[in-house]
Amino acid sequence: QEVATLLLLTSMLCTAETREKLSLWDRGTDATASLTERQRDSILEVREAAESLSVPSELPIEDLCSLSSRSLRSTFTATVPESTEDVLLKGFQMLDMENDRIETAQQFFAWFAKLQTNMDQDESAQHRDDLYCYQEQCNAILKDVSAALEQLDSLQKQYLFVSNKTGALHEACEQLLKEQSELVDLAESIQQKLSYFNELESINTKLNSPTLSVNNEGFIPMLSKLDDCIEYVSSHPNFKDYPVYLAKFKQCLSKAMHYMKVHIVNTMHNLTNQLTKRSLIEQIEQRTEKIPEYRQLLEEVHQCYLDQREQLLIPCITSTISDLSSQNSKDHCALVRSGCAFMVHVCQDEHQLYNEFFSKPTLKLDELLEKLCLSLYDVLRPMIIHIIHLETLSELCSILKNEMLEDHVQNNAAQLGAFDVVIKQMLEDVQERLVYRTHIYIQNDIIGYNPAPGDLAYPEKLEMMERIAQSLKEEQMKQMSHEPVFSDVQLEDPHGRRNSNLGSAEASRLQTSVSPADLHGMWYPTVRRTLVCLSKLYRCIDIFGLEFCLSQEALSACIQSLLKASDIILKNKTQIDGQLFLIKHLLIMREQIAPFHTDFAIKEISVDLKKTRDAAFKILNPKAVPNFFRLNSHNAILEFLLEGTPEIKEHYIDSKKDVDRHLKFSCEQFIQQQTQIFVGNLEEFLTKVAALKTMAIQGGPTYSLSQQPWAQPAKINDIVMATYRVMKSKLPSTLQSMSLYLANRDTEFILFKPVRNNIQQVFQRLHTLLQEEYSGEDLQIIACPSLEQVNLLLSVNK
Repeated sequence: QEVATLLLLTSMLCTAETREKLSLWDRGTDATASLTERQRDSILEVREAAESLSVPSELPIEDLCSLSSRSLRSTFTATVPESTEDVLLKGFQMLDMENDRIETAQQFFAWFAKLQTNMDQDESAQHRDDLYCYQEQCNAILKDVSAALEQLDSLQKQYLFVSNKTGALHEACEQLLKEQSELVDLAESIQQKLSYFNELESINTKLNSPTLSVNNEGFIPMLSKLDDCIEYVSSHPNFKDYPVYLAKFKQCLSKAMHYMKVHIVNTMHNLTNQLTKRSLIEQIEQRTEKIPEYRQLLEEVHQCYLDQREQLLIPCITSTISDLSSQNSKDHCALVRSGCAFMVHVCQDEHQLYNEFFSKPTLKLDELLEKLCLSLYDVLRPMIIHIIHLETLSELCSILKNEMLEDHVQNNAAQLGAFDVVIKQMLEDVQERLVYRTHIYIQNDIIGYNPAPGDLAYPEKLEMMERIAQSLKEEQMKQMSHEPVFSDVQLEDPHGRRNSNLGSAEASRLQTSVSPADLHGMWYPTVRRTLVCLSKLYRCIDIFGLEFCLSQEALSACIQSLLKASDIILKNKTQIDGQLFLIKHLLIMREQIAPFHTDFAIKEISVDLKKTRDAAFKILNPKAVPNFFRLNSHNAILEFLLEGTPEIKEHYIDSKKDVDRHLKFSCEQFIQQQTQIFVGNLEEFLTKVAALKTMAIQGGPTYSLSQQPWAQPAKINDIVMATYRVMKSKLPSTLQSMSLYLANRDTEFILFKPVRNNIQQVFQRLHTLLQEEYSGEDLQIIACPSLEQVNLLLSVNK
């Protein structure tokens, strides 16, 4: 076992040593006997093949200890390729170990060390010389490298010296540039500050000039510079000679103000003298009636005066209107109100000023004022034609119509004639825009309204609101139960009427008496929108019947939307829900449009071509004319000319009557259908009986009602009992629905009264028929409720 272990170690060491030798063999760049890639691969393959061979199994392990060097050699010969056998044999011979025995590890290591020493000693002398030569060359190269490194080190030191010098020079230049910039900025700052002080000499020169005049173009800029200099010097009291320069500037200001004062006073005196000397204008006006040339002269004087006023007014008015537009850019109504008020003052002031110069009026003044008012119109019109809200347009109509035309113009028509023309034109633009936007509103928001599920949630939304109202009422009652009731206190209403014995409980009842169905928020959206539209049109549009047309269009569109919504509710819920929804909203419309003192009737003109068509037919088909009329072809043409003239027909469309008509039809339909629900079977039975009687009266066979299969007492009893059960079960729910939708006792009574009368009449007819046709025993079988019972049932559910 020890020998086997030694063999394995030897193999491993030889493998590592072989690889190390191979790496050393080709390490030099100019090796004299370098191995090729194939040779290296061959050596490694041989080594791997030698390592992979195992000791033969037939060789006993215990015999390994007695192996001689020869047997060991033979073993190695068997485990290595044949090419290495001679090498191993030669190695044993060189060491004189052919007959030695290796029995221990120590002997093996001694043998291996001896072998290594002999191999080192047997190196070729040639290789040794080559190595010495390589060593000398390497030493020479190392000396050259050392010399080069010394030179590089010297160059590096010189480079660092030069670099440091250059960096210092750059830093010094940058510092100098920075200082130069600072000096330049300082010089500019000083120059800027000195510029105010240097202006003193220039201003003094101008003020002391003998040709100075406040009307010169340079006076106002000089005055602005003087103001700037005084402001600057006053704000820097820490400057040197601050009091001196401030005093000198103040002196210059005093001079300038003195010049302006003298000029203004002289101008005012001249104007006053000119105004007081009107005798010349008066003389011209007095002679205009006598001599036509004076009339022409007065017109030229008027034109000159108005031209001068126009030059003075247009810049001022344009600036003021621009300021008003910027201040009220988001409030159109405030802009129109303030702009119109400004123009009213301008017109009044101009008339007063004109009367100071002239005593005779001229139309050219109104032409000038109209031109000035048009400047406001030009600003407001683009804004008006882009307004989309009906509320804004309606308020603008109210401002222009009520505040401007009715208040200002009517009270001062002489001075505001030009303003009146422009405002009327502006009002027409606003009304035209209101008509256009109203038409779009009707088309999009009423006719084209697409209801949401919540809009048609009837009766759920009414029931929910009723529960909320009931809970609030109960809460109020609970709170009142803990408070004292002063039922004897006399309360006075705002109109001076006294309400006696009105307690808190009664007040609470009055406060909660409003039904949820009457709240604006519970109305169908198209109804609210239609009423809003009508309220905006009311007294805003009264030209050419446009208000009537739009009102009629809005009401018709609202009615159509209600009919559509009623059909949807009728399909999704019940028939009575759809009918009561329609009736309630038609009642709301009729009640809400009553305060509008507007004639909702419009006249429509149509052309009737019936006579023209008949006359043309007679020309084309003469055979259709009677013989005594058929004289010749000229008669037909003459008849066509005389009788074929189209007729112009006029007819009126009244939207209020249209609402009433639809309301009446809806109520009649409700009454008819409710009657059919309660006593429809009885009415059908009575109709069959009436038909049978009619046949007998007209000569048919005699009949006995009791003998008819469908008129047997038992059959009648089934019909009567079924009818009574329907009345008893459905009548409370019907009345409850009416109360929920209509929320008005009087309205409910009026609407249900015909239904109750119909029911009573049907039972009255049935009782009369039964008394005539059936005996007492049959009447007992039929068991028809008495009229008192029917009335009692109807009154209990009243």
